Amino acid sequence: MKKTILSFLFLFSIGLSISPIISAQAGLYDLQCEALKNPLGIDNISPNLSWKIKSERNGFKQLYYQILAASDEQLLSKDNGDLWDSGKVKSDKSVWIPYSGKALKSRSLVYWKVRIWDEKGNVTTWSENASFSIGLLSTNDWDAVFIGGAITEDAKAESPLLRKTFNCTGEGQISLLHVNSLGYHEIYLNGKRVGDVVLTPAVSQFDKRSLVVTYDVSSFLKKGKNDLVLWLGKGWYRNQGVVSGGPYARAQLETYFKGKWINPVNTDETWLARRSGYSDPGKWTAWQFEGEIINATELLPDFTSGSLNSVGWEKARCAKIPRHVASPQMVEPDRIQKTVNPISVKQLNDSTWIFDIGTNITGWTEIKFPQLRENQKIKISYCDFLNNDGSFRDKNDCDYYIASGKNNETFINKFNYHAYRYIKITNLRECPALSDISSYLIHTDYGGNSSFSCSDRDLNAIHDMVQYTLHCLTIGGYMVDCPHLERLGYGGDGNASTLTAQTMYNLAPLYNNWMQAWADCIREDGSMPHIAPCPCSAGGGPYWCGFIITGSWQTYVNYGDKRLIKKHYPVMKKWLEYVKLYMKDGLLKQWPDTEYRNWYLGDWATPEGIDQTNALSVDLVANCFVSNCYNTMEKIAGILGYNEDKNEFAKKRDELNNRIHFAFYNPERKSYSTGTQIDLVYPLLVGATPLNITQDVINTLHKETEKRFNGHLSAGLVGVPVITQWVTQTGSADYMYNMLKKREYPGYLYMIDNGATTTWEHWNGERSHIHNCYNSIGSWFYQALGGIIPDEEQAGYRHVSIQPQLIKGIEWVKVLKDTPFGNLSVEWKLADDKYILDVDIPVGCSATVTLPVNGKTFINGNKNNSEIMQVESGKYQIISEL
Repeated sequence: MKKTILSFLFLFSIGLSISPIISAQAGLYDLQCEALKNPLGIDNISPNLSWKIKSERNGFKQLYYQILAASDEQLLSKDNGDLWDSGKVKSDKSVWIPYSGKALKSRSLVYWKVRIWDEKGNVTTWSENASFSIGLLSTNDWDAVFIGGAITEDAKAESPLLRKTFNCTGEGQISLLHVNSLGYHEIYLNGKRVGDVVLTPAVSQFDKRSLVVTYDVSSFLKKGKNDLVLWLGKGWYRNQGVVSGGPYARAQLETYFKGKWINPVNTDETWLARRSGYSDPGKWTAWQFEGEIINATELLPDFTSGSLNSVGWEKARCAKIPRHVASPQMVEPDRIQKTVNPISVKQLNDSTWIFDIGTNITGWTEIKFPQLRENQKIKISYCDFLNNDGSFRDKNDCDYYIASGKNNETFINKFNYHAYRYIKITNLRECPALSDISSYLIHTDYGGNSSFSCSDRDLNAIHDMVQYTLHCLTIGGYMVDCPHLERLGYGGDGNASTLTAQTMYNLAPLYNNWMQAWADCIREDGSMPHIAPCPCSAGGGPYWCGFIITGSWQTYVNYGDKRLIKKHYPVMKKWLEYVKLYMKDGLLKQWPDTEYRNWYLGDWATPEGIDQTNALSVDLVANCFVSNCYNTMEKIAGILGYNEDKNEFAKKRDELNNRIHFAFYNPERKSYSTGTQIDLVYPLLVGATPLNITQDVINTLHKETEKRFNGHLSAGLVGVPVITQWVTQTGSADYMYNMLKKREYPGYLYMIDNGATTTWEHWNGERSHIHNCYNSIGSWFYQALGGIIPDEEQAGYRHVSIQPQLIKGIEWVKVLKDTPFGNLSVEWKLADDKYILDVDIPVGCSATVTLPVNGKTFINGNKNNSEIMQVESGKYQIISEL
């Protein structure tokens, strides 16, 4: 005891400060670099780092942090930050901290950890180690060349194998394989599959950019002879800016040895190639994605050296690829997320079977066949819903399996995917067992664990359908409209669903990837397509083209990284200059169609009886969206410090709002344009409606909803998110609730009552039953019923407002939302004469809680005289006596 006191006095006397260690009740977790977990081969040398803090003490605050970064994990374990020792930095920031150590470059390896001090001077133990590496950032970093398989008559459909045998010393700290494929790829090294990613890389705009994926293959290499196989699939590499004959890839294996990178092998003319047995004849345009053909007589049993040596090979072909940007992929890869087996089977004839897997799904199919004859050709067809008479909806959406005649034959997809509920197998006399058929849900491997439930089962069913639908649509590093018919990243669908998707999931990397594709697609004159990546001549309008503004802004609001809005700000301004070219008398008019854009729209996919092509409505919707863009650009310019631009955008918004009101408002009917729900709500939402007549327009909205639309939600892809945002902002949850409870057409319950497991493209169920048209309603569950609203002035959930909206008929609500700081949850219930609100705020976030009721209030048992209260991180129970 005396020795301890003397030691403390000695340390004190020589000037060292002692910080008590924070107890196990506080800790650091989920360290990330660029919102990714231990990423390899990132795209910049000054990445941002983040961590989360767990504490059981209310009001816990980080006051200081210290980051150590080292070039070797052993150095880091000895607390030697040879790359960066930040020292004790006074800051409460734990998200988007820029790396500020020694200069990094291509191939740099970085290991890092962090500790923090709280407001009482206590320090945590060091976090677990995290890591990242820098990718190949310059064309000079590449020695590999693009290669592909031999040209054959059906080369468009080939999925070739590329092989290289090479020697390895077996020495080195780490070995990384950089793969830049134009199309999909899988990697096999010494007979083993490298990684578990599928349909990789993510999709990019091939005439501007391809993506590089980096793998840690250290554990796969062996001393002596090694066999490396690249298996390629064409995928989207059939479209703009591509070289005929692909797919192509270049790969570079590098080993870090004694402080230097050595390069055992690159793709070049010495590689070998052969057919794999897989081919993909689809054109990869709308309605023509088809499927895969698997010729089992050509399949190798495995990729061991023995199997590879047992077949013939020819020389791989080097390809001249036009100069473009090769960027390290900065979005999570696609992975298999869930497995589903059929729930029933129906026999059509002696060799045709229809399997129902019980839910729509996007991904792959695996089928274990009974004994087959050699060259027996099995057709596997897919559809997302049956015809009205129960028959299978045959489309150009099928795979073929050509049997080898060997035992235990299995079909599985590789470089294509399907979206379906029903599988039809043709030319198979013996029915497989239900357990022999597996459907694999595939989506981009993002995180987030949001949840919603309440006392109303109908609302729970709607929420769950929307939430699951988004899993079926987020594939390839962006969000598709439908994963079977078009697979296109429509900006309109993106605008409609972004608020919901980013409320439910952690999608910062996905949106960074998607917004880059939009920036890559802008034309010299500033015009934008309706789709990115891979634009084609498809319908849309300003609500589609302006997604570069609104998508980037929402990503900033939800995740807090302003680099995205800064990076794409010039693109946003350039597009608005294009918009200005087609303004007449201060209002936007229809612009011309082009080869990459047509069919000028306002709303889309409205219910029957609403004329979405009416010019008055189209013009109103288009101009209201431009007003919203001006308003958003005012905020973006303010954040970036462009004050002149900020004032100019505010002026443009106000001028446009005045013109919208005077051009489209009918004072006799107290209505805008055609009097549909979107025509009435959109001017209210963007502030075009003067305050003195706002209530008149709202009264008209309620009257039209009841009389003209029979109490239903009667809007489309654009109208539903507009209405959802307006009811959330104005506290009109009951208006939305009453419409959601309608079971007749049109409505979400109509879908569910008619067998929907994912949302449809049209209210009447035409075309697609897995679609992105109506998913915008999802944000309402969290922001209106849960009351969680992010603060735009403290973006990324640094601060939130919590103000649940009460609805007659709902007795309790529970919501949980994953934020950049951790889980934020809100639960409320009505019990006897009390309103009970439980909130859990993660460390790093604060909240303004506004009670929706009046009465005596108690917070954590203590009397509180205010209906509005500020709370820091922690758990709180607020009880108000009604």
